[in-house]
Amino acid sequence: MSGRNVVVIGTQWGDEGKGKIVDLLTERAAAVVRFQGGHNAGHTLVIDGEKTVLHLIPSGILRAGVQCLIGNGVVLAPGPLLEEIRELEAKGVPVRDRLRISPACPLILPYHVAMDVAREKSLGEQKIGTTGRGIGPAYEDKAARRGVRLGDLFYWQQFSSKLAEVMEYYNFLLANYYETKPVDFQETLDATREVADELLPMVADIGPMLHDLRDAGENILFEGAQGTLLDIDLGTYPFVTSSNT
Repeated sequence: MSGRNVVVIGTQWGDEGKGKIVDLLTERAAAVVRFQGGHNAGHTLVIDGEKTVLHLIPSGILRAGVQCLIGNGVVLAPGPLLEEIRELEAKGVPVRDRLRISPACPLILPYHVAMDVAREKSLGEQKIGTTGRGIGPAYEDKAARRGVRLGDLFYWQQFSSKLAEVMEYYNFLLANYYETKPVDFQETLDATREVADELLPMVADIGPMLHDLRDAGENILFEGAQGTLLDIDLGTYPFVTSSNT
């Protein structure tokens, strides 16, 4: 018997209550997939009377035995992800053996956040209203082919060189155009090194995993973030997010 691929998306500007629907549907899903956005999402779940808010980890993590996958359309903030993992583990939720992350996920690093904040400040009353978490700049890097990705952490020397190059670009803009403090390269490198050892064991090629689940007749739930009217192409541009929602 063939399983179903179910996609949950919002039809407005987010906050439509997607989390409640996802929570209900995860009871019948073998896997839940986040496919876009970043930690600007916030899905609130209440299971057995306990409230949990998830930003990056798929909502299926609260259901025993459900595989949770983060696809390459997601921009990944290492620090917030690990914080979310630890909060769940403190509640007794096993995460690391069930969470798998695409190596092609672009990383959100401190210079993305600095750029996001500097831009919003420079726009004054005309600001977009971003969350200031570096989502937009990380997607820009992806499109410009200068982004650093999770899989780059497997090759530390190459990652270090790539990081130095992209940070030179960002720090030039921060200092000379936005007239704000540049981001320290060594601090960024060291902080990334600290989280790399925890993240890399969870890296996996998501595509074949989805194919295997599909071939096995399993139900797969794709969990959208934000909403249709925040879509970069179809939304109320320019007051939109930076991904296809």
